[in-house]
Amino acid sequence: MTSALGPGGRDRDTEGRARSARPRDGLGRPLPYGAEGVERQPEGVTRTPARTLAEAQALLDAGRPFHAHEVFEDAWKSGPERERGLWQGLAQLAVGLTHAARGNATGGARLLRRGAGAVAEWSAAGPGRERPYGIGVAELVEWARGLAARVERGEVPLDAAAAAPTLAPGTTRGDG
Repeated sequence: MTSALGPGGRDRDTEGRARSARPRDGLGRPLPYGAEGVERQPEGVTRTPARTLAEAQALLDAGRPFHAHEVFEDAWKSGPERERGLWQGLAQLAVGLTHAARGNATGGARLLRRGAGAVAEWSAAGPGRERPYGIGVAELVEWARGLAARVERGEVPLDAAAAAPTLAPGTTRGDG
């Protein structure tokens, strides 16, 4: 995607939508133009659920939860409507971890709890949803609520890689 400055000096993509061309750090924070940033996740990629989880886990393990959120966002936008709540909840968990790593205790805790609720609600909606695609929903919800409590106690900013969850228990973090 190419960007150009549009009206008002804002970065725009080829269709005229606002898109920041500024480089970003590992937690998705904008850096000054010309600074060395981390590679951004491509947007609008259709992945299998297994590939989504593998890429997101690798990004979480690398301390890049903002980028993992973008992978989950692609899944909710391109996947089946019936799975939207699962992928949105996972994206909220990744953004909650992002905010906590940035030092935003209020936003981090709020998004971790919201994401935990969304994932728990999705899994409670019917049989076969307890471990979708191998995701340990109960363990993930417990992780999110526990991390939210730590964040509310003031344990921010935190190391995003060290605090990252394992999405599918039984696999080594980073194996995807």
